Amino acid sequence: MSGHADLQAGEAADLLREAGHGDLADRIETELVGRNVIEGRWTFQLVEEYDEGYYATFKDLERTARDSLVDGRPHLFEAEMKEDRRTQGRRHHEATPD
Repeated sequence: MSGHADLQAGEAADLLREAGHGDLADRIETELVGRNVIEGRWTFQLVEEYDEGYYATFKDLERTARDSLVDGRPHLFEAEMKEDRRTQGRRHHEATPD
């Protein structure tokens, strides 16, 4: 969303310049457009660092726990809910695909 907002700020600066508000347009272009959201980084760089650091570690440990505790089976809660809520023998309520 920040990248989209940056593009819109640039468009707003263009419109302000066309409307005769060059000083304000200049400030928007130099102080806001292209500005880092965190020192040295745009949002895509924050997302990359998050994905490659914290989230990758989280996924690795989740898989390790699942592998060691439940034989690697995912979505245990959902599978149990499905079994509890389905109507046995009814079409479209099958436990698994054929």
